[in-house]
Amino acid sequence: MKVISLNAWGGAMFEPLSAWLPSCGADVLCLQEVTHAAGLNGWTRFSDNDRSLPQRASLLDDVQRLLPEHRALFVCCDSGPVIGEDNHRHREDFGIAMFVHKRFPITHMESAFVHGDYQHYVEWPSSGRPRAAFGVRLIDAERDRVIAITHLHGLRDAAGKDDSPARLVQAKRLAALTERIGRDADFSILCGDLNLLPSSATFAILQRSGLTDLIGSADTRTSRYAKPVRHANYMLVSDVAKVVSVDAPAEPEVSDHRFLVLAV
Repeated sequence: MKVISLNAWGGAMFEPLSAWLPSCGADVLCLQEVTHAAGLNGWTRFSDNDRSLPQRASLLDDVQRLLPEHRALFVCCDSGPVIGEDNHRHREDFGIAMFVHKRFPITHMESAFVHGDYQHYVEWPSSGRPRAAFGVRLIDAERDRVIAITHLHGLRDAAGKDDSPARLVQAKRLAALTERIGRDADFSILCGDLNLLPSSATFAILQRSGLTDLIGSADTRTSRYAKPVRHANYMLVSDVAKVVSVDAPAEPEVSDHRFLVLAV
């Protein structure tokens, strides 16, 4: 089984992303920064106090069209305004999505907010926005096993990626969710853009829940990211001995984040 995790940057690099997705080979694709504006296609402009970025009007629908053999599962963390190609304001839902190949039956789905709760904004704040995590238990019939997969986009803090009281709460809630989703599974995976440093106390908390990080201090950003701290994305598993391979390829560049690839 191949599991890929990527912060898709709202589809800002949609041309290379759309060229890569159909051939990426993911059995399960976990995407963070996924957009969905109902009834809207094409491009929008997202802005907060720190940045202004192009986004796809519905990256969720875009990816579903590119991966017709996968089920799209979307969890909205918050909503707010974007400017469409018509120069009008539209409501955008923003969250995380998982695309699971249809040959894997899903026996359990669960989501939970690990920071804050759903918000609808008149204007987007630059940090502190709510975060939900989402996971599934699925059947890998070819290998006669149950796989649990959870992913999230961790709290963004304008002050940086250092530990904080809010991130400690997030870690404890995330650990509890992964334990529930991983119950009775033969193998558990946690992945995503955690927005943390490799030294974060979060990893010790997750270790107590049976999860070991495979990425450590590896560079997980692309050339589109100019800041010096290159850590953000992680892949954790319940049994390192069952990992066939894990990688954070530098190319192709489809976001300002590298994608993570796990084979188990």
